[in-house]
Amino acid sequence: MSKPMSKKNRAKTWFLVHSWLALPIWFFLLIVCVTGTLAVVSQEIVWLANPEIRASQPDDDAQPLSYGQVLAAIHKERPELAVEWLSSPEESHFALTASVSEPGGGSYRLYINPYSGAIQGVSPTFDFSAFTRALHGWWLVPFTNGYSWGWYLVSLLGLPLLVSLITGLVVYKRFWKGFFTPRLRVTQGARVFWGDFHRLSGIWSIWFIAVISITGTWFLIEALLSDFHISISTEGPPSFVARHEVPITADGLAPPRLGLDQITAIAAEKIPGLEVSFITLPEDAFSHYGIGGRGWYPLMFQTAEINPYTGAVAGANLLSNRSTLEFVTESMRPLHTGDFGGLWIKLIWAFFGLVLSMMVLSGLLIWSKRTVQATANLTRRAQRVKPQHAATIVSEGQP
Repeated sequence: MSKPMSKKNRAKTWFLVHSWLALPIWFFLLIVCVTGTLAVVSQEIVWLANPEIRASQPDDDAQPLSYGQVLAAIHKERPELAVEWLSSPEESHFALTASVSEPGGGSYRLYINPYSGAIQGVSPTFDFSAFTRALHGWWLVPFTNGYSWGWYLVSLLGLPLLVSLITGLVVYKRFWKGFFTPRLRVTQGARVFWGDFHRLSGIWSIWFIAVISITGTWFLIEALLSDFHISISTEGPPSFVARHEVPITADGLAPPRLGLDQITAIAAEKIPGLEVSFITLPEDAFSHYGIGGRGWYPLMFQTAEINPYTGAVAGANLLSNRSTLEFVTESMRPLHTGDFGGLWIKLIWAFFGLVLSMMVLSGLLIWSKRTVQATANLTRRAQRVKPQHAATIVSEGQP
C-alpha cells in the first residue's frame, strides 16, 4: 500500500494547480495592455499609413475653412450625398472628417482637406482605429442586449490591477528608493534581469497603473449601472422642434434652415467658452442642429441643440450644468485613453502603456518559469518516492 501524500506536498500541488490556472489570466492581461497601447495611437498609425487622412497648411497665412464652406464644398463635389455630421480634428495635421450617406442607404466617412474643402479619401465607419479600440475594450463581442460580456471581461481586470498595485506597494518596502537609486542588473541572468525590470517599471508607472485601474473599474460600474437602468446624468431628454415652429412652404419643399456658419456664430455668442469641434445636421424637419466641443475643462465636452429655423438654443449640456459626480465619471474615459491633450499626451500614454505591457510580460515570464520549475521538482520527487514505496511493499510481502 502506497504512503499517502504529505500535507506539505499536497499544498505544493494545489499551489501549482493555482499557478497554472493563473497563466491564462496573465496572457489575457498582456493582450489587453498591448491592444490598449495600440488603441491610444491608432489614429496616428492611420495617419502614418494613409496619406488621405493628412492635412498640411499650404502657407503660414492660410486659415481653415468654416463648417459652412466645407459643407458647400462637399455638396459641390458630391451633390448626391447627405452629410450627417462634420468633425474637426484636435490636431492640425489631420483632415476634417465628414459622415455621409448615399441615396441607396450606404454610409461612410470622408476625409476633407480643411483648407481647400477637397475630398481626399473615403473611410469605412469601422476603420483601424475603431477596430483596435473595440478589440481592446470588449474583444469585438457584439452588444446585443446591454453591454457585451466582452466589456465585462476586460473591465473586470481593473480590480486585480488595482489590488496588485496596492499589494506591490505594501510588499516592496521603501519603494520610493527606486526613483533615486534604480537597479537593473543585466549581467546576472534572465531571472534577475526580469525581476529588476518588473519592480523598476512598476515603481515608475505607479501613477499610470492607478489611472488605468481606477478608470477600468469605473467602466465595470458604468456597464452595471446601464444594464440595471440606473442613470446619474443630469442631461434631460432630447428635444424636438415643435410643429408650429416649422415654416410652411407653398411649394411643399423642405423649409429653409440657417446655415452652419450662422449656427456656430449663434453658439459662440450664446454659449461663451464653447469651442465647436463637431456639428450634427438635422435628420428631418423636426430635428435640431447639434453642436459640441471642449471648454475650459479639457476632459469633458459641452453640447447644445439649436433650432435650425430660429437659432434659439433649445437645450444645452454645459460644464456649468454638470454635477460633481459627472465631473468625475465623465473624466474617466479620456483619462483612460489619453485623448484630451493632443499628440504629446497620447505619446506619454502610449509609452507607459508599453511599459505596463512589458511589466506584465516580465511578470508572466517570472511566474511561468517558477511554475515550470516547481512542477518539474515535484514530478522528480514523486518519481523518487515511487521506487522506495515499491521496495517497501516487496520487502513487507516477503516470508
